[in-house]
Amino acid sequence: MARESLPEALLRGEKVAWDAFVRRYGGLVVAAVRGVAMAQAEVEDLTQEAFLRLCKDDFRLLRSYDPARASLSTWLTIVARSTARDGLRRRRAEAVPIEAVPEAQLAIDPVEPVQRLKLPEALLSPRQREILAMLYDRDMDVAGDILATSVVERSWPE
Repeated sequence: MARESLPEALLRGEKVAWDAFVRRYGGLVVAAVRGVAMAQAEVEDLTQEAFLRLCKDDFRLLRSYDPARASLSTWLTIVARSTARDGLRRRRAEAVPIEAVPEAQLAIDPVEPVQRLKLPEALLSPRQREILAMLYDRDMDVAGDILATSVVERSWPE
């Protein structure tokens, strides 16, 4: 299929034309998006957005391509970069620093009480039982509270 006729075939919705278009220009669109977005996940999402934008509203954007003004490669690069910048701008606008979120929105639902686990008496040493009591019954922190109570942190059994 000739380069000039490719957009017309796309406008008619021919699958073969679309497949050839993606095969021929997909790498170009990915490279253009990669120039704007760094993270691979963003590159993939924004590349998809660029292709969706070309197809949207019965190929409205693709119909606006004018070969007298630019080559298809140049035009697609501009469309891909523009789509990527718009997408990143939208995503960054949605991100809100945690400091800006009211305290009430950060509150978590209370945890339902959990039934206390009953372990066989001989399973744990007195020291291990004490550490578990500190962690779960008294809600103490290993690095701070428990070590401050002179219980030495160890990762091997007694």
